[in-house]
Amino acid sequence: MFCAERLKVARHRKKLTGKQLAEAAGLTDVTVSKAENGHQPDDATVDKLAEALGYPRAFFFMDSPEVLEPRAVSFRSLKKMKAAERNASLAAGSNGIALYQWISARFDLPAPDLIDLSREQARPEVAARLLRQHWGLGDRPVGNILRLFESKGIRVLSLSENTHNVDAYSFWHADYPYIFLNQKKTAERSNFDAAHELGHLVLHFHAQAESLPEDDAERQANMFASAFLMPDADLKSVLSSIYSSSQIIKTKVRWKVSALALANRLHHIGMLSDWNYRSIVIDLGQRGFRTGEPLGVERETSTLLPKVFAALWGKGITRGDIANDLNLPWDEVEMLVFGLTGSTPSRPQRPSLSLVGTRAELDDG
Repeated sequence: MFCAERLKVARHRKKLTGKQLAEAAGLTDVTVSKAENGHQPDDATVDKLAEALGYPRAFFFMDSPEVLEPRAVSFRSLKKMKAAERNASLAAGSNGIALYQWISARFDLPAPDLIDLSREQARPEVAARLLRQHWGLGDRPVGNILRLFESKGIRVLSLSENTHNVDAYSFWHADYPYIFLNQKKTAERSNFDAAHELGHLVLHFHAQAESLPEDDAERQANMFASAFLMPDADLKSVLSSIYSSSQIIKTKVRWKVSALALANRLHHIGMLSDWNYRSIVIDLGQRGFRTGEPLGVERETSTLLPKVFAALWGKGITRGDIANDLNLPWDEVEMLVFGLTGSTPSRPQRPSLSLVGTRAELDDG
């Protein structure tokens, strides 16, 4: 049976209105509207819709997809987003869930190991410290952020939208946490976005902060990210005194954050006076640190996904095969992992993710 929800997902991924889809498919607005509202289209109509959207015909006859509701998702820049951008991002989330369901049916992935602080009403900095204690991080720098997140059961995927209005977003689905990161940002900004979304996952568990004003929820997540990435004890041990922006530029690499984020954190914990903070921010702006990150750190990639794909490659299974199994366009799968996996190996490599029968286990190292 034709699935109306899948038609909406595909249309949203292409950022098309119903009228635009009708024009692209050579159909009437009424025909498209009926198809999206449960009226079973004939074969010719399905073929036209599938061709216009670039999705395999079989995609529209699968079971209903996992549809994400906007109120269940934590978006970083909701006010800046257009409806089409929001809908396209939510549709990417649906496809991302399908991809991870496919992977988890074949591999034993790390179980989620987060704490729910939404009912504790913990201050963001306290929440960051509690999670660091739970994970045994102490006050040291996080190191490889994505590797840490994946080892704690967070499912990280790429949001390769050609827009600066969608930084990142996160959600819980079936008790699994997901984070989508926009790969158009600098590595430092992406690191902070990841920690920001982690804040939403633990502070606003299952979007229980929907009663909060958006600005308050975003401010809490920002404060959490800053404290999680830059613990004050470590800052004070490394930077006993700060007298110039050059100091900040030199040491920011320790915490893999932007120069402005480090300056802001130092000001927040009282290590920079108002006057020094303003002068340093002005100097950083003049050096180009407002629009980019000169002398930036290397962008992190996934640790888990390359192991998965290498193990599959060793069995002759390509990303194209995964796309075929999911009845997704090949480029949709590529966009979900864009910037996270590096280049596909030209020959099978010995993976540390070993297949055992039909499943595999992720080695601790």
